[in-house]
Amino acid sequence: MASVPPVILSTMRAIWKGAVSFGLVSVPVKLYAATESHDVSFRQVHAKDGGRIKYQRVCSIDGEEVAYADIAKGYETEDGEMVILTDDDMAELPSTSSREISVEKFVPSDQIDPMLFEKSYYLEPENTGAKPYALLRQALLDADRMAVVTVALRQRTTVGVLRVKDDVIVLQTMMWPDEVRVPDFSVETGEVKPAEVKMANMLVETLAGDFDASEFEDDYAGAVEALVKAKIEGGEVKRTETSTKSSGEVVDLLAALQRSVDAAKTARGEPSSEEKPAKKTATKKSAAKKTPAKKAAKKAPVKKAAAKKAS
Repeated sequence: MASVPPVILSTMRAIWKGAVSFGLVSVPVKLYAATESHDVSFRQVHAKDGGRIKYQRVCSIDGEEVAYADIAKGYETEDGEMVILTDDDMAELPSTSSREISVEKFVPSDQIDPMLFEKSYYLEPENTGAKPYALLRQALLDADRMAVVTVALRQRTTVGVLRVKDDVIVLQTMMWPDEVRVPDFSVETGEVKPAEVKMANMLVETLAGDFDASEFEDDYAGAVEALVKAKIEGGEVKRTETSTKSSGEVVDLLAALQRSVDAAKTARGEPSSEEKPAKKTATKKSAAKKTPAKKAAKKAPVKKAAAKKAS
């Protein structure tokens, strides 16, 4: 077994510390969020003067604003009635603060429906866990299986899987099976002619290839940045009480960001934003589809808490 040192993720901020246990082996690890959203966010503002829109906590019955201290959790029944849950009630619900990622079983990868995957985390071994970490990683690779695990995150026990990506063990939490909706419609396809099937197969072969995530780029954020920059340069800026910088400083910042993006694209041999007009929608990302699941996921060996959600 090749001894490859684990990838060090020290530049990230650990959000959880615990241990992976399989059999009698324990691997002390740190948990890091593996993904981050780059979606563009907007403020809701008054179109007249750019002032931000504020929201108040108002009771739907008496119309009065409610102080945060007077807000409780309520569970709405099917007939619209509301059950109030107190802090004491919430304390009695099943919860756990265990710091263990417990391996329940090792299953073939194609038995896990991708629709069940929820969030992804990187696992980094503590200094004393480097060797057992490498052992677990190699075992997963050799068996070509995923480890089904149970783990307590945010005081809730959930089911997940461990798999290997680029020499790092990844934890992917999963939704409960009853959280995946079943389509309530049927698909009427009609008769498909052999010649049509043959042509469809030819199209598939024409577009066949290997997946490379770097081929797909979301141009929306760049288009928003260019639009904002043009409006700033044109003087279309609303000065508000919260403004802390002059419009000139904002232009300089946006220009510096744009130059950085263009330099990175040039280094990769890609056209810069000046050479390629930004599009408002994703160029290819919308075409990337998830691979349909081969088999339905089996029920996890952990029982879900009776009261799942409270609004």
